[in-house]
Amino acid sequence: MFLSDDKISKIKYFRHDLHKSPEISGEEAETARKVEAALAATHPDRIVSGLGGHGLAAVFAGAADGPTVLIRAELDGLLIEEISDLPYRSSVPGKGHLCGHDGHMAILLSVATALGAQRPAKGRVVLLFQPAEENGAGAAAVLADPKFAEVRPDLSVSLHNFPGARRGHVLLREGPVNCASRGMKIVLDGKTSHASYPEDGIAPTFAMARLVAGLTGLASNGGLDADYALVTVTHARLGEPAFGISPGKAEIWATLRTLTDEKMEELVRRGEELVRAEAQAERLQVSISYEDVFRQCHNSPEAVAELRRALDDEGVSHDSAAGILPMKASEDFGLFRTVAPSAMFFLGAGERHPQLHNPDYDFPDELIEFGGRIFMRVVRNILG
Repeated sequence: MFLSDDKISKIKYFRHDLHKSPEISGEEAETARKVEAALAATHPDRIVSGLGGHGLAAVFAGAADGPTVLIRAELDGLLIEEISDLPYRSSVPGKGHLCGHDGHMAILLSVATALGAQRPAKGRVVLLFQPAEENGAGAAAVLADPKFAEVRPDLSVSLHNFPGARRGHVLLREGPVNCASRGMKIVLDGKTSHASYPEDGIAPTFAMARLVAGLTGLASNGGLDADYALVTVTHARLGEPAFGISPGKAEIWATLRTLTDEKMEELVRRGEELVRAEAQAERLQVSISYEDVFRQCHNSPEAVAELRRALDDEGVSHDSAAGILPMKASEDFGLFRTVAPSAMFFLGAGERHPQLHNPDYDFPDELIEFGGRIFMRVVRNILG
């Protein structure tokens, strides 16, 4: 048995408590405090706090030297109103743990509980609770933090629950698993005028209209391969809501999405060239900025091999998810591959389970033990 029923029950209660009080990216101070208190009860050798913001890492060391295995979960919730009758539903208006990060944290607490009872024979296990995954800023901030050198891994693994797959079944493959994406914010500045004399102003109207079509037209028509590109205009605003003013300003927000980082560089270049050409043609000032920047997520063969070995040892069904992976959605765990081999697997939440980011989503509690067993088997296989 991985953990006793009593311990699993307490960890489920911990998840429910997190679920009631979600905090969004960059604001996870109270969540981190609760996680640190729960980790302290498992008696790790060290807790590194304030990592990349509100992140923290618990370190469990073996008696002998050996590699460092890092396992990551996320701290943040979403700006989505929860719709449910759960006794532990979100108590924070407009915010919810509707991606399952509360469950991922609970899984890592289960691993901490097991490691507290029995350390690895060698090396170190680092349980990383990362901030700001939802906006793509957290992994980069953690890796840039000087304190990360203290927990730098030789191998990194993580999971994400996956509605649509049979509960407890794992999807895992080498190579690309999540797309790169970024939010492109375009601001066009001209000059207002009286609506009866638009010729006396510099209106961004036509540039904006052409850019909405032109940016969308940068998408590829092929499948999800190395040439895949998608541009989705998510917001546009022209002038002020008034009938007497010819507009002088416009904003366009667009999400750029590619399978690879190299294709993203090309798409950014083409997008910026188009924007600047339209601005110049209409005598407009232009600024371009980026938010929610996610690198591609690419599973390393070495890390996938260790995960497959653990899944087989634990008797967990798995496949390479042909037709499902890679997926168009983004995930910032891909940055950890720049430090060491890394891989993420996807743990089925149920074929009819509400989708991620749905207002009625809730993480299935039974996945806590599933995820914990898999991670612990990885640890025991590598570190003993």
